[in-house]
Amino acid sequence: MSRRDGGGTGLPRPLLWLALCALCPLCRGAALPSGPGPAACSPRCRHGGLCLGNGTCLCSKGYEGERCQHATCYPKCKNGGECLRPGKCRCPPGYGGRYCHKVSCEGGCQNGGECVSVNGVVKCLCASGWTGSRCQEAICLQGCRNNGACVAPGICSCPAGWVGGACHLAVCKLPCQHGGKCIAPNVCRCRLPYSGLQCTKKRKE
Repeated sequence: MSRRDGGGTGLPRPLLWLALCALCPLCRGAALPSGPGPAACSPRCRHGGLCLGNGTCLCSKGYEGERCQHATCYPKCKNGGECLRPGKCRCPPGYGGRYCHKVSCEGGCQNGGECVSVNGVVKCLCASGWTGSRCQEAICLQGCRNNGACVAPGICSCPAGWVGGACHLAVCKLPCQHGGKCIAPNVCRCRLPYSGLQCTKKRKE
C-alpha cells in the first residue's frame, strides 16, 4: 500500500490531516486540503476557526457566523444586550447582570423604592409618600409653608419661629396679651384698643 493512502492508517489523506490538525493548535485557521489543490477561506476564519475543503469555516466553541466572527452567549443576552465574547454581555443603560437580565437604576432607589422596567423604560417605583427619580423626595400633602421643608411623608421641618404640621403657626417668645394674636415670629396683631409688642399698651380715648 502506498503512503498516499494515509500512511497505513486506512484513512484518506484529507481525513487524516483533519484528525491531526484538530490536535495541533498551530493548524487552527489554516486551510484543509480536499482533493486536488488547497482549500482557501477568504476572509480567513476568525477566533481559531478551521477552514474546510469547501471554503467554509468550522467555528470554535462560543463563536458562529460565516467566518466565525460572532461570539455566542448562552443564555442569550437579554434586553438588547450585545455578546462581546463567549459568556460576556455588554448591557444597555438600565440593565446589568451577566446576561443583562437585571434592571439597574443609576444611583439606586432610595427610601424603599424598587427598580423596575416598564415598557422597556427602567425607573424607580417609589413607596407610598415618596417621589422623585430616585424616590429621594418626601411628599407632604398638607404642604410646608413659610420656607419649611418636607423631610418625611407628612412631616415638615420648620424654620425658626414657626411650628405646626405645615409650619403655619408663628411663635412669639413674649406672648401676645389682651386677645392679641401672634401672626409672625415675635409679631403680635393686637385688638383695639391695645397696641405694642405684646399688646400691653392701651390707647387713651
